[in-house]
Formats: sequence, C-alpha cells, structure tokens
Amino acid sequence: MDDSFETFVPMAFRLRGVQRIAADDRSVHDTTLLEGLARGFYWQNLVDTGVMKSGSDIARAEGLHPSVLNELMRLTLLAPDIIGLLMTGRQPRRMSLIWFQRNPLPVDWEAQRRIVKRFEEIA
Repeated sequence: MDDSFETFVPMAFRLRGVQRIAADDRSVHDTTLLEGLARGFYWQNLVDTGVMKSGSDIARAEGLHPSVLNELMRLTLLAPDIIGLLMTGRQPRRMSLIWFQRNPLPVDWEAQRRIVKRFEEIA
C-alpha cells in the first residue's frame, strides 16, 4: 500500500522585475522561501523512504554543508496552516528564508502561530 500524500495548488506566476507575483495580485510569493521549503520536503522524503540514510548522506551527495540541509529540512516541521500561508503568498512580508535559517523554530505549532502573529503586528 502506498502511503504517499500529494497536493496540487493551482497558481499562475507572472514575472515583474525580480519578484514573482501570483496571478490574483493580492499575494506575493517568496520564491526563495518556497524553493527552500520544497527542497526540505524533498530531502525529508528521501530519508523517510529510505532512499538516503541520513541528511549527512544527502549533503555529501548534493555537495552541501550539512547545516544548510538541516536548516531546510527543519521547515518540514512548520504547521500546515503556516505552510498554506507560504504556498498562497500570504505570509507576513518580513518572514523569509533567512529568518528561518537564523532563528530557532519551535516544534510546537501554537508557538509557531504566535511567531507569525508577531510578524503580522510588526507589518
């Protein structure tokens, strides 16, 4: 039995300068953050399915420092609703990949939601 899970999110992008904007013009996608999130989930899937033994093995195969890999795999611990905000481009403007790389991410989803609220209060 295949226990895999797949989600399709329909969206269209138009290039405007260096930022990518969703077709509805109400949401701004941080493509760097989305790419980091996608890589983190891809690498986590490699470990979960046994294709790779560990993050260190993936880092070696990809030619990356293990800390880079671990920072991106940590994004897989985000609450589903926060991932939804990122996917729809409705995350707080100051929430970026660099922020996630430089700050600890609590495993507790409620604590994560409080962080998002603090971002919204700053904006």
